[in-house]
Parts: sequence; C-alpha cells; structure tokens
Amino acid sequence: MTFRRLADDGMRYFAASALAFALDLAALSGLSRFAGVHYLLAAPVGFALGLALIYLLSVRWVFAERRMTNPRVEFVLFGLIGVVGMGINELVIYAGVEQFALAPEQAKIPS
Repeated sequence: MTFRRLADDGMRYFAASALAFALDLAALSGLSRFAGVHYLLAAPVGFALGLALIYLLSVRWVFAERRMTNPRVEFVLFGLIGVVGMGINELVIYAGVEQFALAPEQAKIPS
C-alpha cells in the first residue's frame, strides 16, 4: 500500500467516523431530550446506529479491499469489538452524568 493510498483511506475513515459520531450524538440527544428516553438507554441506541453507519461506510466507501474473505465473520468481529466499545461508552457517560454532573451530550464526547 502506498503512502498516498494510506492517506486517502485515513481521510475517508476520519470523515466516516465524524458522520458516525454525529449520528450517535444526535440519537442520544434526540432520544433523551425530545423522546424522554433515559440517557443510559438512549446511549446504546445511538452507539449502535453509529456503529452500523461506520461499518457500512467502511466496507462501501473507506476501504477498497477487505482483509477478511467472509463478510459474516467480519461483521461478527466488528460487532464484538463494538459491544466492548458500547460498554466503555456506557461507563464513561454514566460517570460523566452521575459523578461530574455533565449533560449526557457532554459526557459522550470523551467516550
């Protein structure tokens, strides 16, 4: 892989990550503020939506070639890593809201 290719993939991944984070944050905020869903329930919904978006963008737009030949196995591994991330996300948001009196959206940023 050339440096140019690596840089292009990196920029596309950065853009895809920003979109996924925006969706995650918008879902958290919308569900908790406008729909009255508790922030600890809204956070994993937003995280799952962001995770699905980053996966779709990664396989369709960010990376030209896949490292794994079986898309099902790839998705399962991606999902397992995502579940660990979701747990960390929940803990950080909980600590931010309950221990540091932050709004859920503020607590989401470091997560």
